[in-house]
Amino acid sequence: MQTEHAAWFSPSLGQPMEMKVYGYGNQPVLVFPTSGGRFFEYEDFGMIQALRTFLDGGRLQLFTVDSVDRQSWLNGQATTAEKVARHEAYERYILEEVLPFIESRCPGGKRLIVTGCSLGAFHAANLFFRHPEPFDTVIGLSGIYGLSYSVGEDLSDGAYFHSPLHYLQGLEDPWYLNRYRERRIVLCAGQGAWEEESARETIAMKNLLEAKGVPAWVDLWGTDVSHDWPWWQRQLPYFLERLGL
Repeated sequence: MQTEHAAWFSPSLGQPMEMKVYGYGNQPVLVFPTSGGRFFEYEDFGMIQALRTFLDGGRLQLFTVDSVDRQSWLNGQATTAEKVARHEAYERYILEEVLPFIESRCPGGKRLIVTGCSLGAFHAANLFFRHPEPFDTVIGLSGIYGLSYSVGEDLSDGAYFHSPLHYLQGLEDPWYLNRYRERRIVLCAGQGAWEEESARETIAMKNLLEAKGVPAWVDLWGTDVSHDWPWWQRQLPYFLERLGL
């Protein structure tokens, strides 16, 4: 399989950042890691192998990025304002550094697929809903879509605008809503071990999007489906195939 390791000093974050590229297809897929995860996590936990048919066949090109979660949302010593500021620096890194890098590897103007599992699904969804224009599809697996895990009920200092379950409720701007309606939104959670919060928030997103007239494929898998990599290895290829990718 064609792979590439990429690293540079990020002006947005003021630190070195790394990522890895898999495959050679012209359909780019941006992948966020789970809580505090690194760019190599997807490979280490079998997701690259699970997607090998897509990658070897030139159907997709995956870009797996690092997180800075332990400096932002998972930093127990930081204030809400500090968490927001660090995450917004990370968002600038993705938009101003990673996306141009992806474009250089996948010229032609195809919109991206963005995906992640667990906290990675939060990142994928938050980026998609805040900045829908570069994206065609979001696939969130076992995600949480509010910020209660990080800031509790404190949505001050801009946290509100990074909590999809909150800011989507108040969103009436037709520019955003029309773009959501033109895109593909897939949210999935199991109903087994460690999936209670993900299932609850996935259902909440379903209800919220329905109320806004935004189509979404929201799929709850069975009570045997746990919050773990073996299930994500099955889910992502399942959805990619059915989306015609």
